[in-house]
Amino acid sequence: MNLKKMALAFACCYCIVLSGQDKLEFGQLSKFEKTFTEYPKDTTANAIVLHEVGEDRFAVINDRIQLVKKYHVKIKILDRHGFDQADIAIPYYHTDQVSEKVQNIKAVTHNGIAKYWVQKAKIYATDLTENWSEKRFTFPNVKEGSILEYEYELVSPYLFNLTGWSFQSDIPKVRSEFYAEIPGNYVYNRSLVGSLDLDINESKLKKSCFKVPGFATAADCEVIRYVMKDIPAFKEDEDYMLAASNYISRIDFEMSEHKSVNGNVEKYTKSWKDVDREFRTDKDIGRQLTKQSFFGKNVPQMLFEEPDSLKRAMGIYDFVQNHFTWNNKYSIHKGSRVKSAFEKQTGSVGEINLTLINLLQLGGLKTDIVLMSTRKNGLPKRTHPVMSDFNYLIAKVDIGGTSYLLDATDKNIPFGMLPFKCLNHYGRVMDFKNGSYWHAINPTKNNARVVRGRVFLDMENNQLKGEFNTSETGYFGVSKQRTTQSLSEDDYLIALEKKFSPGIEGTISDYAKVEKLTNMSQVVEKFKLEWEQVLNKEVLYLNPFFIRFFEENPFVLEERNYPIDFGHPRTFTYQIAIQIPEGYRIESLPEGKAMALGAKSGHLRFQCSSDQRLLTVLFNLKINHSYFNSEDYDALKEFFKNAVDIQKNTMIKFSKN
Repeated sequence: MNLKKMALAFACCYCIVLSGQDKLEFGQLSKFEKTFTEYPKDTTANAIVLHEVGEDRFAVINDRIQLVKKYHVKIKILDRHGFDQADIAIPYYHTDQVSEKVQNIKAVTHNGIAKYWVQKAKIYATDLTENWSEKRFTFPNVKEGSILEYEYELVSPYLFNLTGWSFQSDIPKVRSEFYAEIPGNYVYNRSLVGSLDLDINESKLKKSCFKVPGFATAADCEVIRYVMKDIPAFKEDEDYMLAASNYISRIDFEMSEHKSVNGNVEKYTKSWKDVDREFRTDKDIGRQLTKQSFFGKNVPQMLFEEPDSLKRAMGIYDFVQNHFTWNNKYSIHKGSRVKSAFEKQTGSVGEINLTLINLLQLGGLKTDIVLMSTRKNGLPKRTHPVMSDFNYLIAKVDIGGTSYLLDATDKNIPFGMLPFKCLNHYGRVMDFKNGSYWHAINPTKNNARVVRGRVFLDMENNQLKGEFNTSETGYFGVSKQRTTQSLSEDDYLIALEKKFSPGIEGTISDYAKVEKLTNMSQVVEKFKLEWEQVLNKEVLYLNPFFIRFFEENPFVLEERNYPIDFGHPRTFTYQIAIQIPEGYRIESLPEGKAMALGAKSGHLRFQCSSDQRLLTVLFNLKINHSYFNSEDYDALKEFFKNAVDIQKNTMIKFSKN
C-alpha cells in the first residue's frame, strides 16, 4: 500500500474510532486501537498517544469547593525506544495545611488479548521539594506493540489550578481532548498558544449545574470542549530556540474574576495602571528605590562627581559590578533588601540591580526598573499583566537620547550589554512617574569569531607549522573571557588544542593574548601550532580548514513549526594562507560558493585563490538577524548544510611537478 492510500485508510479508520471512543469502559480497546501498528505521518515516532482526554470540574468535597481534574490516556509503544513511556509520574502540590490528592489510579498494559494491571502496591509517592511530590508507577510487561492505558483523578483545593491543557508533547498524538464545566461565578482568561489550530472548539451553557449546600440557587455553567487531531511531536532544538513553553500547542487558562456565593466580586486580572500603583509602594520593589540617603553615605562620592553623564553611569556600573557577588538567586518578587545586600556584598538579581538603579538615580541619571523574563522562562504575555511571567529585573538608563539596558550581576558583561539569558525580545519598563510600557531588548550586533593564519608544509619532516591569530568579539568574546578566567593557562591551551579539526594533534607554542586589543567583550590571541601528517608523496590531499566553526549541521529536524532564535547576530570568518611546497603544484582549486538568505538576513561566501607559491582560502558566514520564522527553517537548514560541507569536505590536491 502506498503512503497516500495508507494515510487515507488511517483517516477512515480514525473517523470510525472517534464516533465510539467515548463509549468504551476503562480497560477496553476499540478495533482501531487493537489494529493500529504504524503512524505514516511520523515514521520516526517511537510511541504515540492514541487517545487522551482531560476533564476539569468543580465539586463540593468535605464542605469545600474543590477542583477535580480527571485524566485518561492510551499510548501505543511502536518500538523499544518508546519503553520510557512506561514510567509514569503524576505531580501534586501540598503545604502544611492542605494538599492536592491523587486518587482512583488505574493502569493496565494491553498485549493483544492479555492484560497486565498495575497493582496498588506498586504505586508509590516520592517527595521532590518541600511542596511538590509525585505519585509514580511503571507499567508491567511492556514490549513493542503494547498499549499503555491509565487514568486518575487529582482533587485540588487550589481553584487557580484550572490552568488549561497541553495538546502537544514529545510524542505525536492521534487525538487530544479537553472538557471542562466552569460555574458562572468563575471567570477565566483563555489563550491558544502554539502554531496548531483547534479541530473542535465548542462552548455551551448548562443551566443549574453547580450547587453549594446551604444556598438555594444553583449556578449555571459554561461547558467547553477543545479537540486537536493528528498532533505532531514537539521536537526541541535547544541551541537555537527560546523556552519551549512559548511554542508547545496548548490552551492556557488564568483566573480573572470570582464572584462568591454571598455576592462579593474579587478581580485577579489587573491593568498595568493597577500594577504601577502597587509597585510604587511594594516593599520588595518600589520601596527598595528609596534608599538613596543610605547609599549617599556609604559609597565613594567621586562616583557622582564625573561631569560626563555616560562616564558617570559607566563608573557607577563598574562599582556595583565589582562590589557584589551574585548569589545565583533571582528574588525579584520577594525578599529584596538592598541595604543588607550592600553590606554583605552579595545579593540576588533584584538586590544588585535595584542597588544599581538607586545609585544611577543618585547620580542624577534617569533610570527605571525593567521587568523581564529570561530565555528559558518564556515570553511574558503582552495582553494583560501576569506578574508570574516575570523572573528577572534589570536597569534602563537614558543618556543623551540613548537608552542603555544594564545588568550588574555578571562580572564579565560590559556596560550596555546584557547576559545572553536576558535576550528575550522585550521587557516592561516600570516608569512610576509616566506609567509603564514595553521596551525592546536588542542584542549587541557585533558578535564575531575570526581565525586568520599562515601554514607552512615541511615535506621533509612530514610536519605542518601554523601561525594563527584569532579574535572573538561580543557574546563570543564574553564567553572566551569567562573560559580563560576559569582555567589555568596550561589547561586552557590543552582545551584550545582540542578545538582544531579532527585528526590534528599538535602542541601550541608562543601563546599570547594581545592585551591592547583585548577587553571585556573582545579577546585577541596569537599562537603557533605544529602537527604531524604524511606529506612527502606524489599526490597530496589537504583540507585547508584546520579550525572549523561547525562540525555538524545544527538544523536536522525534518520539520520545525516554531521559530529559530539565535539570540544575537553572528559572523564567522576564516582566512588562511598555505605555502605551496617546493616542487609541487596545485592541480585544481575548489569551486567557490556564494549563498544568501532572504531579506538580507545572512550570507555565505567561500573562495580559494593561488599564485605560484601561496594558496589563500577565505570563508565568511554572516547571520544578520537573531530571529527567523519557522517558514525559514528549510532555507537555514540548507544554508548550514553547505557551510558544514565546505569545512569538512574541501580538499586541495597538490601534485609533484
